[in-house]
Amino acid sequence: MLRLLKIYLLPGAVLQSVNIGGGYGTGRELVEFFTRFGMGNGFAGMWLATVAMSIVFAATLAVAQRFSVYDYRSFFKLLLGRGWFLFEILGVILFVVVLAVIGAAAGRIIQEEFGLPSFIGGVIMLVCVVALNFFGRDWVTRVLASWSVLLYAVFIAYFIAVVNLDQIAEIGGKFQLSWSADWIQGGFQYAFYNVAGIPIILYAARAIESHGQAISAGLIGGLVAMFPAMLFHLSFAGAYPGILDQELPVYAMFADIAMPVLQGLYLLVLFGTFIETGAGNIQGFIERLDVWWRERHGAALGRRHHAAVAATALLLSGALSSVGIVDLIASGYGTLAWGYLFVYLLPLFSIGLWRLRKRPMPVPVAT
Repeated sequence: MLRLLKIYLLPGAVLQSVNIGGGYGTGRELVEFFTRFGMGNGFAGMWLATVAMSIVFAATLAVAQRFSVYDYRSFFKLLLGRGWFLFEILGVILFVVVLAVIGAAAGRIIQEEFGLPSFIGGVIMLVCVVALNFFGRDWVTRVLASWSVLLYAVFIAYFIAVVNLDQIAEIGGKFQLSWSADWIQGGFQYAFYNVAGIPIILYAARAIESHGQAISAGLIGGLVAMFPAMLFHLSFAGAYPGILDQELPVYAMFADIAMPVLQGLYLLVLFGTFIETGAGNIQGFIERLDVWWRERHGAALGRRHHAAVAATALLLSGALSSVGIVDLIASGYGTLAWGYLFVYLLPLFSIGLWRLRKRPMPVPVAT
C-alpha cells in the first residue's frame, strides 16, 4: 500500500505543497484567476486548469521515467539541449518571487495574530526550511506528503463549516456559466505558470517504475493539486461578490464564521504550507545543483551545503520583499505563464513526445 501511495499520490501531494503557499492557501490567487469571473465561470476555469495541469503532469512524468531524469536541469537538457537554461531563467524569477511572497505572508500572520515584529515570521520560516533541506530529499518529501494530509483535513472541515445545507440552494443559483475569453484565459494562465512546479518536484517521482504508472500518477496528481482550490472557490459563493475585495479571502471567511479553534488550525496549516512551499522549491534547486556538482566532482553536495543554499535563497528573497519587488513582479504572473508556454509546454509536447516515440518501450526479460 505504501508503495502505491508513493507512486500514484506522492507526486501530486508534493506539487500541491509546492504550489499552495504562494497565494493559493490564502485564496487571493484563486480570486484573481477564477472567482472574479463569476462562480460558474470560475469553477469551469478551475476544471480547465485541472485538466491542463494533469495532461502536462502526465507527459512530464512519462518523459522523466523513461529517461531517468529527476532534476529540472537534466530534464530540460533532454528537451532543449543547450537552451535548457531558458527554463532556469524563468524558474529563478518565479522561485524568488514565491519565496518572497510566502516570507512576507508569514511575517504578516505573526504580526496580526501575535503582535510580534513581522521579521519573526520570516526567521521562523527560515529556520524550519533550512532544517528540512539539511536533512535531505527523503525528509522533505515525507513532510510535504504528511502535511498535505493535514491540510486536506482542515480544508474539508472549513468547507463544511462555511457551506451548510441552508446555503446549497443559494449557492447553486450563483453558478451560471457563460462562454467568455476571460475565464478561459484565466484557467490556462493559472495552469501554465503553476505547472512550472512540476519539473522542480521530479525528485518525488523516483518510485514510478513504468510508463503506465507515470501517466496515471500525472493525471491523478493534477486533481490532487487542485481539489482544495475547488473547495475554496465553492466556499466563496456565500460571500460573493464582496469576497473579491478581500486581501486574504480565506482568512476573511474564517472571521465570518467565528470559529476560533478552526481558525487557529487553519493558520497553523497555512504557516506550514509556507514552510513546505519554500522547502519543496529549494529542494528542486538542490537536486539540480547536486547533479551539476556530481558531474564535476563525482559526488553530491553535503548537507551543510544544502542548508547554506536554502538559507541564501530565503535571505535573498526576504531582502527583495522588503523593497517591494514582490508586488511588482507578482502582477506579472500572467506574463510568466506565457513564458512557460514557450519554454516548457511546447517543447514537452513536441520534442518530449517525439523522444518517447523514438525510444521503444523496454521489453521485460523472461526469468
